[in-house]
Amino acid sequence: MNSRFLWVALGGLSIIAGIFALMNPLAATLTVEQLTGWSFLFLGVLLLWAAFRAPGWDGRAWVMMLGLAFAVLGVWLLARPMAGIISLTLMVALVFLVSGLFKILISFALRGTVAFWLLLISGAVSVLLAVMILGNFPAAAATILGLLLAVELISSGVSMIALAGTRAAAD
Repeated sequence: MNSRFLWVALGGLSIIAGIFALMNPLAATLTVEQLTGWSFLFLGVLLLWAAFRAPGWDGRAWVMMLGLAFAVLGVWLLARPMAGIISLTLMVALVFLVSGLFKILISFALRGTVAFWLLLISGAVSVLLAVMILGNFPAAAATILGLLLAVELISSGVSMIALAGTRAAAD
């Protein structure tokens, strides 16, 4: 099996998974929340394990506190999925808002270049998405994470298939 076939197969699976996420964004949102919870729990346990295995004490206390915080956050997300969905959705909206504002500010430093309009439009889209999420906040929490996952899966799938095409051209 050549690598081109593998890229196309992975891209196709990613697109199919994205379509399934679009068909049921609530289930996809719950999946994102649970994966996030397990990821934080796993990372927290690994950090705690690494802190106990590290020789010496310099920095160990900070790593232990960080590991404990990650583990507690992971358990909290797993135990309270609805509260986790609301919290994660709020964080996504705030990240969109802050990144959008920064992109707009950066774009003005690049006035007169091609990047000016691209950054300005990208920043405006990010701010608009944040306003849309925050404007419909509690209701948006049920589906927005799943929709974002769907868009990411479809986008990644298309990218993988495009990479397979460039790989074929290079061979």
